[in-house]
Amino acid sequence: MDAVVADIFGYNALQLGLPERALLRANRMPFRFSCSRLGEAAVLANDDALPFATASLDLVVLPHVLEFARRPHHVLREVERVLVPEGSVVISGFNPYSLWGIRRLLARKRGAFPWRGQYLSVPRVRDWLTLLGFETQTGGFGCYAPAVSSPAWIERWRFAEKAGARWWPVCGAAYVVQGIKRVQGTRLILPNWREKRVSAKRLSPVAQRDIHPESARKTQ
Repeated sequence: MDAVVADIFGYNALQLGLPERALLRANRMPFRFSCSRLGEAAVLANDDALPFATASLDLVVLPHVLEFARRPHHVLREVERVLVPEGSVVISGFNPYSLWGIRRLLARKRGAFPWRGQYLSVPRVRDWLTLLGFETQTGGFGCYAPAVSSPAWIERWRFAEKAGARWWPVCGAAYVVQGIKRVQGTRLILPNWREKRVSAKRLSPVAQRDIHPESARKTQ
């Protein structure tokens, strides 16, 4: 996540959900804040009804929001609404085609976080983004070890991270996807320096023309 958001520029960045994790720490936008339904967030609101103006944000980060949202399609529509043209959304999610996905099937959507969520595959998320006019880029996969909590077992499975990244890279338990909002017919508006130069020339003093001799005689 740090590697993806570090190269996204703008003025306003929003982290939607998981406010206890500072996922915008690597970003350099001047105004960065969090929004969530619960917790210590700067703004408390529903993720499918954001209280922000249309085209007001340059970056929205969704850390594991879609798989636990009641209406994930509405969440993405709201994100598309509040993003400026060429703005970015960065989504992290749990991969159903992984060891964690198998663990979730065994739990049958019961139990504690994160097993009760609806895991969404990367192709599905990219299809949803494409329908909303986003150009998608896959940021990468990670976490190839099984879901173990014991420090000893975590250390034993550490080899799976390097092996998984090399031999089965799309089977990581977590992924990051970036979408860039494309608006057809938009173009970058730059300062019109040429018009200012032309206006300056119009105001510059001009020497008065000499009167033609024949015109002078007619006037007399």
